[in-house]
Formats: sequence, structure tokens, C-alpha cells
Amino acid sequence: MSEFRVLVSCPLITDAIDSFADQFNSHGVEYDVVEVDQQLTEAELLEIIDGYDGVIAGDDEFTAEVLRSADQLSVIAKWGVGTDAIDIEAAEAEGIEVLNTPGAFVDEVADVVIGYAISLTRNLHIVDRDVRNGAWPCPQGVSLAGKTFGVVGVGNIGSAVARRAHAHGMDVVGFDVRPLPDELVNETGITAVTLPELFERSTVVSLNCALNEETRGLVGTELLDRLGSEGYLINTARGELVDQAALVDSLESGAVAGVGLDVFEEEPLPADSPLTDLDNVILGTHNAQNTREAVESVHRHTVDNLLSSLTSGSTES
Repeated sequence: MSEFRVLVSCPLITDAIDSFADQFNSHGVEYDVVEVDQQLTEAELLEIIDGYDGVIAGDDEFTAEVLRSADQLSVIAKWGVGTDAIDIEAAEAEGIEVLNTPGAFVDEVADVVIGYAISLTRNLHIVDRDVRNGAWPCPQGVSLAGKTFGVVGVGNIGSAVARRAHAHGMDVVGFDVRPLPDELVNETGITAVTLPELFERSTVVSLNCALNEETRGLVGTELLDRLGSEGYLINTARGELVDQAALVDSLESGAVAGVGLDVFEEEPLPADSPLTDLDNVILGTHNAQNTREAVESVHRHTVDNLLSSLTSGSTES
């Protein structure tokens, strides 16, 4: 008889979870895979969470009510980095360990940020579309070299973005609640500035900060106006960092030049979103992290976190 029951609710690992069956069996773990489109809601979790010792979670809504009702739950192994859907204080109060995979997807997300920057400033998405439709457009773009790149949130991913921007000949400015890393400053010349100044000075701004109560709705009309009609915004972090209605208004009016969005306030993005009608927008599917190599690494790390916590309480932090 299995010693532990585990719920697998992260859709990004479900196709690969059976490859860990022997590892689960050797640790006395029985696992159930639930069919999930994007994430489980609070109501859905409340219906099924009872009786599980651990969860491999995606962006499921682990609210305080869910955590209080999970009598056996001892660990949530979060696939990936972001834990904003989990009430961390409630988890601590209930003695539930929350583990993620820090450092995951750093290079992968940073590569996509620069890809968005190049595509937007050179209109590559428009050229591709029009050539497929029989046209032969030759739009004039904007050079990156010599321009300023602003990084909001200079952690692991933000630092990788800064290095790539510097490699493209751009001046780099950054905003973070913590001092900028000395090594990064020496390597890239990145300068710490206030958030308004960052938007004022930058041609391209990349959001790479965590979502919390302080950063929710961080970017609205005021900052977008500071970015200006020649500025580009890229968000590969969390959709709720941006006031999406204000962003649409700024795009439609030409107050900003364009945006690259891998994340949205509501995911999947509704088919009738006004963002889908705009040429100066590149749309993603919250997929910036998704490379074969990175995903396989996070699979292993997440399973190891779960099993270590269940069987010994010893985890890699």
C-alpha cells in the first residue's frame, strides 16, 4: 500500500509524469493526474484536495480556504518559479511547505524578451504576415544599438535580459526594490533609476518582476505616457502587472509604439480581446519558458522537491 498520495495538477508535466513512475513507486507515492486546461480554481480544488499529502501544482488557486481544508497536505511542489497563486502565509500557518524551482527558465525567458524587442522594432511580425498574404512590405524599423533598455525587476531573469540588451549595444537602466548586483553593474553598466525615470528614458521596457500586492497594476496610463509614442513594452512576467485596458487605449491612440505580451490578465486570452486586432502587438501564450531542455530540468527538480519533502523534509532551496 502506498504511503503518500499526490495530486498532479500542472498541465505542463502531465504528459511526462509517467516517466517518473518508478521514482514515485520507490518512495511509496501514488499519484493522480487531474485534467486541467490552464489552472484549477479555488472551487475545483476544494472538491478534490482532501486526502492528498502533496501536490505538483501549476498556477492553481491555493487560497487560504483551500489550504485550511487540505487536512493531509504537507507540501506543494510548484512547477516553475511563480508562487503568486498560493497564499504563502496561509500555507505557513497550516504547516504546508511550498517549494518552487528558483533559477528556472532564466535564459529561455530572456531570449524571448530580446526576440520580442527585435520583432517589434523591426516590424518582423507584420512583414511575415503580409508576405504570406501576397504583399511585399518594406517598413522602416528602429535600431536597438545606442538606445536605452529598461529592466523592471533585476533578479535572475532581469539580469539575463540586461546582459542581452547590453550585448546589442544598448544602454541599460534598471529598477528594483533591492540594490542592483555589483557584478551586473560592472559587466553591463546598468544604472539604477526610479520607475518613472526608467519609462521616461527607455525605448524598450521589459517587465521581469514578481506579482504581489505592490506590483499588481504597476503599469498604467501614467507610465505608458512616459514611455511615449516611440517606446515599446514587453511583458513575460505576469499579466496583472499591467492595466490591460489602459494598455489597449495607449496602443490604439499611438501613445506607445508597440508591445510584446506573453502573459495577460485573463489566460487564455479571450478571442474577442481588442489586443488581437492591433498590428503593433505581438501575442504569446505564456510560453516564454518552454524549451525542451528547460522543461525537462524543471520536471526533475519539481519531482525531487516533492519527494524530498514527503520522505525526509530535506529539500534543495
